[in-house]
Amino acid sequence: MSKKICFVIMGFGKKKDPISNRTIDLDETYKKIIKPSVIACNYNCVRADEISDSGIIDRSMFALLINAELVIADITTYNPNALYELGVRHAVRPYSTIIIKEEEDINPFDINHSRTLSYRHLGSEISTLEAKRCIRELKNLISTVTSSPLIDSPLYSFIPKVVQPTLAKEDFDEIIGELREREDSIYSLMENAKEMMAKDNFVDAALKWKRLGEMVENDSFFVQQYALCTYKSNVPNKLVALTTALTIIEKLKPFNDAESLGIAGAINKNLWKETRNIEFLNIAIETYKKGWSLFSDYYTGENYSNCLEQRALKEADLEIKTYYKIEAKRTRKDVINIVLSLLSVPEEELEEVKWRSATLSNCYLALGDLSKANEYEQKFINENPLNWEIKTFESTKKELMELNDL
Repeated sequence: MSKKICFVIMGFGKKKDPISNRTIDLDETYKKIIKPSVIACNYNCVRADEISDSGIIDRSMFALLINAELVIADITTYNPNALYELGVRHAVRPYSTIIIKEEEDINPFDINHSRTLSYRHLGSEISTLEAKRCIRELKNLISTVTSSPLIDSPLYSFIPKVVQPTLAKEDFDEIIGELREREDSIYSLMENAKEMMAKDNFVDAALKWKRLGEMVENDSFFVQQYALCTYKSNVPNKLVALTTALTIIEKLKPFNDAESLGIAGAINKNLWKETRNIEFLNIAIETYKKGWSLFSDYYTGENYSNCLEQRALKEADLEIKTYYKIEAKRTRKDVINIVLSLLSVPEEELEEVKWRSATLSNCYLALGDLSKANEYEQKFINENPLNWEIKTFESTKKELMELNDL
């Protein structure tokens, strides 16, 4: 290829960060920071999934780790594959490796002396200002590494006489072939699935997520999205879709992240609506409660409150009924405080505030503050939500109005 190659080492999709317990969308980092920086520096940007049909390291990946003129390794969430590949790169190349990570993560001991670019991730998004700052810094770093390469590998720093392995250009070209954005790459399939979801085509989106799950085994993000799209597809009917989705998401048990807990809770809540079997509602309450208690996740907190109010309607014991209502009210107030603190970041720095606005609107509505509810509903609408997102919001709003006789 005419351009030099930058090989990007990182996870993909949404991953749980073991340090902060947040769920980080790594694709946001790739799209908004890494790829635009690399392209601006006139490199061909290649991520691992763009050269492999599976998540297994193959000849092409080893060839790129040896011969790529530049490697950027994002070690956020301590993805084991990314850390392994970074180790291989440090073993085979003395210089031109850049490490980046989310600011709350700590560098592992073996590389804590290495220069690292840190960025601030909001979990599901990266602010516009932060992306611009990081692109500027990463471009400068790439230019420095390109023009004045210095040893950045711990191995070659401590044992400078180590003989570097080589791969002949003809062998490299034969292994790699012509690199290009392949239609069957993991990244391309994910973008395609997201486009289908945006168009309410949950049937085909579910098939894409299922295929991705088959390509990369044991990846929770693909299972979560497969379950989500399956239950929203309502195919062949709502009950079958929900039951199938429940089977899919339960492969991730025991649930240990807010995303899985939120989807599992939603499936059980909708099964309760469809069947009126109280056990589904009880499971939804416990699932949402776990997400709220462990992670202070506003989505699971809001839905925990909503399910408690529905459970109160079915409770004969007056004391337990009162407890459900008080707990729902208390939780909503806590949710409001958390979301307002998240929105304390200047709004122009956020790419997306719609779900936070939707949550505030619903919580204020349930607490009887109609003025605030209308204010945040308008903010939600102003964010141009997708059709399915509007339907989800309106469905919750209708439930709350019925529960509170509004």
